[in-house]
Amino acid sequence: MLIINALGGLENPNLALLRPYADMADASAPDVDDRAIADARASGLGAVNITLGYVAGPIDPFEYTLATIATWDGIIAARADQLAKVNTADGILGARARDKIGVIYGFQNAAQVGDDPGRIDAFADLGVGVIQLTYNPANQLGDGCMAPDNRGLTSLGHEVVARLNARRVMVDLSHSGQQTCLDAAAASSSPISINHTGCRALCDLPRNKTDEELRAVAEKGGFVGIYFMPFLTLSGRPSAEDVARHIEHAVDVCGEDQVGIGTDGNATAIDDLAAYRERLEEEVADRAMSGIGAKGERADTYPFVVDLRGVDQFHKLQSLLAARGFSSGRIEKIMGANFLSFAREVWGA
Repeated sequence: MLIINALGGLENPNLALLRPYADMADASAPDVDDRAIADARASGLGAVNITLGYVAGPIDPFEYTLATIATWDGIIAARADQLAKVNTADGILGARARDKIGVIYGFQNAAQVGDDPGRIDAFADLGVGVIQLTYNPANQLGDGCMAPDNRGLTSLGHEVVARLNARRVMVDLSHSGQQTCLDAAAASSSPISINHTGCRALCDLPRNKTDEELRAVAEKGGFVGIYFMPFLTLSGRPSAEDVARHIEHAVDVCGEDQVGIGTDGNATAIDDLAAYRERLEEEVADRAMSGIGAKGERADTYPFVVDLRGVDQFHKLQSLLAARGFSSGRIEKIMGANFLSFAREVWGA
């Protein structure tokens, strides 16, 4: 079965625990080691949209983004027998045929575009396949899900969406505010995506999408990926069953051809949860102080589903969906085939 993670990672999160928290801010040197690759292979992962470039912080968004693209190009070149940079549907299938993991370059903010939509051309030429319009706060394109005004897509945002369409780059509406999401869905001439989210009808938190947003994306032939994140329940401690429940609701709203997975996590599990909890306290406090946190982020939870992590996560999810009566064909669509079809529509062969 082809497994495509619409938003995830290829890193070993245990390595970050060996460094002071202050060093975590430098994501320009990703923790890609032999274990991370081996675990991704063991999980069955075929391709993954990784986050690179600027997300937040007091650094130059454009220059930092160019630097991280160069870093990932170097990682893939050094592991050319294991990884392949992909930005076409056939590229994903070709990587799989050569027993490589396809690596999709994606942004979780478009602040690095600045006020120049022409920068989209530079990013596309460097192989970026996915650009998320906003992170949690507002930026120059629109409001994120934590921005209080819910302004919607700005005039510059409309220009950027049009340029993304022209360059066949995926428009990702994860983290966006409700009106920004609806405006972008209406403005886009191409199918669009929400690569990692949950369903607000099941858990009323800003990081989750309303049925109206989900339906707007699906009606454009787009893609919705469900994450393995604490926002799936108000307690912040979702189980694997909650992930399956959100997938089932998304299928009910969007149809079985528009839903997949975007875990927002790695295939490598954290070995020492107690040590990680201490680090998490610092991280949550720092994100809140910086104004980039989201409602539902707490130090007494984890940013993943505890019983759906590690190399068995995708296999376990398949079993849970089968237990809910999902056919093997529907499960195959959710695990990767739907994203592949969406990629073919946006990127081309």
